[in-house]
Amino acid sequence: MGLGSTAKKIQTLADRAEQLYVKLKEVHERVLSVEGTVEDTQARVKELESELEHQRVVVEALAEERGIDVDAVVAESAIEDVDGAAAGGEAANDEASTANGDDAPTASDGSGD
Repeated sequence: MGLGSTAKKIQTLADRAEQLYVKLKEVHERVLSVEGTVEDTQARVKELESELEHQRVVVEALAEERGIDVDAVVAESAIEDVDGAAAGGEAANDEASTANGDDAPTASDGSGD
């Protein structure tokens, strides 16, 4: 009886090891896929950064030709973005409080009858 029980335990252990191997192989394949995707993404980002730098040079040359201060325009844009975000946040808060007030039934609207 002792040998049969031991053989069963060994078989169970071997089955689990095989399942673990299959899972490990799947994880390995997924990691390789992710690594490939990351490498592709890095190459695309480098290409986009290079293209953006070329565009920046062209825009700065055009701006200089027309007497436009690029740094001042960028600073002004950043200020407008911050102001717009702050105003947008306040508007969202105002809309939310208005919506909460409009959704609540009141005694004067006749819904309490």
